[in-house]
Amino acid sequence: MPAVSFLATIVYIALFLFFLLMWVRFILDLLTNFVRGFKPRGPVLVLAEAAYTVTDPPLRAVRKVLPPVRFGGVALDFGWSLVMLAVIILMSVVSAGIGM
Repeated sequence: MPAVSFLATIVYIALFLFFLLMWVRFILDLLTNFVRGFKPRGPVLVLAEAAYTVTDPPLRAVRKVLPPVRFGGVALDFGWSLVMLAVIILMSVVSAGIGM
């Protein structure tokens, strides 16, 4: 396996793990918004901490450039969607480089 292909595979795996953590964060955000008194414990707490620790820096960077759009009492946050779109595009570019 050439070195570039090996490196591209490592990058693809890292992007895929980030993709999964973004979905974990999405589910946890839904739970905290819709289930009153939800507080993760045990292994779920460890997973939540990992998801928020890894996904917060990119989301904060996007939210600095594009803050949530307010409509009265409702705010639309496009940060999560833009980060996911970027990850999906990067995964397809890297997978094309690998030859998947």
